[in-house]
Amino acid sequence: MTKNHQNSVSTPSAKDIEYSPLAPEHFNGVLSLGNRIQGDGYLTHFTLEEMYHQGFHNGINASYVAMYKGEIVGFRLTYAHSQWQPDEWCSVKKWPVDPTRVCYFKCNTVDDHLQGCGIGSTLLARATEKAKQQGALAGLAHIWLGSPGNSAFRYFSKNGGELIARHPGKWRYASIHEGYDCPVCPGFCECEGAEMMLVFP
Repeated sequence: MTKNHQNSVSTPSAKDIEYSPLAPEHFNGVLSLGNRIQGDGYLTHFTLEEMYHQGFHNGINASYVAMYKGEIVGFRLTYAHSQWQPDEWCSVKKWPVDPTRVCYFKCNTVDDHLQGCGIGSTLLARATEKAKQQGALAGLAHIWLGSPGNSAFRYFSKNGGELIARHPGKWRYASIHEGYDCPVCPGFCECEGAEMMLVFP
């Protein structure tokens, strides 16, 4: 897998993009896109399957994919509020809502050739709608501050996310112990993460 992959997808309009809840038949496309954009080892079939199941609460699935001409061009993996536990990278005492009613926006990826088509914002809106139906009051995310132009932070802020805390070395453990190959760090990942929360209206 190469980070210099050239995608043959032509630029579509927003109406050409189809959105669907994540399903097992999407796994190969999600793995390919996620590891190309975020770095080799970012997702495996095993971890993706776990994440898929963590997206459900009361039969409602909060994880979504975006497709263009049958190809996965974006995805948002979301843990239902009942399917995850805060860890050392979570500043629970600073959260403005009941911690048991917070879903987790695990990861968001959009094909780099289709930036600006509104895919990321639409995926977030779809995931938020389902998370609210599941009973969540807010969603937490750890935003990659190493993204080009800090686009991930700007995108989540534009959609209403508020900064809770900054966490240096957020992905260092994964790069040392889990085979994650950061696309910007030459050795072990030293990227900083921003803990951000989106309180649902």
